[in-house]
Amino acid sequence: MAEIPESLLRRSAEAKAKALGVPVEQILAEMRGEAPPTPAPSAPAPAAAAPEPAPAPEPAPAAAPVEATPAPAPAATAIALAEPPAPSPASPTGNGSGKVAATVSPRPLAPPTNTPEGVRTQRLLTVVKARAIQQVKSEPTDKVNTWPHLMLIEFVALLAITALLLVLSVIIHSPLLEPANVNATPNPSKAPWYFLGLQELLSYFDPQIAGVTVPTIVGLVGFMMIPYVDRNPSTKPSDRKFAIMLYTIFMCGAATLSILGVLFRGRGFNFSYPWRDGIFFDDLKDWVNFE
Repeated sequence: MAEIPESLLRRSAEAKAKALGVPVEQILAEMRGEAPPTPAPSAPAPAAAAPEPAPAPEPAPAAAPVEATPAPAPAATAIALAEPPAPSPASPTGNGSGKVAATVSPRPLAPPTNTPEGVRTQRLLTVVKARAIQQVKSEPTDKVNTWPHLMLIEFVALLAITALLLVLSVIIHSPLLEPANVNATPNPSKAPWYFLGLQELLSYFDPQIAGVTVPTIVGLVGFMMIPYVDRNPSTKPSDRKFAIMLYTIFMCGAATLSILGVLFRGRGFNFSYPWRDGIFFDDLKDWVNFE
């Protein structure tokens, strides 16, 4: 049998105690099996017709015979509908006809609760589970302060890139060439490295596709649509697989086209092997040699 909650048990005990006029603790003890049940008060029975008392004999003269009133026969006694408690002989209640009504004792009242004046009692509606004052989270937040965590890392990266550029500027010589001659076109004529990927793309497709369509769709419209296609708000790389995949494809494609244009394009922008025909890129001629 399921256990009855203490709140429901006490409310039932209060209602029963109020109906019977007994203390609440007694009803609670009965419901828990710690005390015998309290008998329900019986309804007051109608007044039973008591047998008419025999009238006292009147004194008669000594010479005259005494006439005694005979006692009523047992069959003439009225039968009571219920057996009421015996009335107290000290205070009989009569109605003028010689019949005595049964005395009913008043129901005991519940003990006062000593409620102060002006205080209204409330009824319990529900029980709300208490919560902690401070908000407790099951796992820590993945956030840090900008200073010093982010700014310190960016400053170290800035110093590392600056040092790398200084080293490359010492190793790689980039002198100015002769003035341009409009009558003599260099062979091969290559664009700077950041545009060499598009120049390599021109050798495979029509200029309208390689020079207009691909840069517009991939470089402008495609990258502007990425935030609307991938709406994942997470900052963890493990949760941004779609965005990482798109950017990886773009970087691999751009790097492949640039490497082919720098190392594998010779005279007339034809395909050649750098270890066989040499390097036809001015910035690498001075310090890269396959001989």
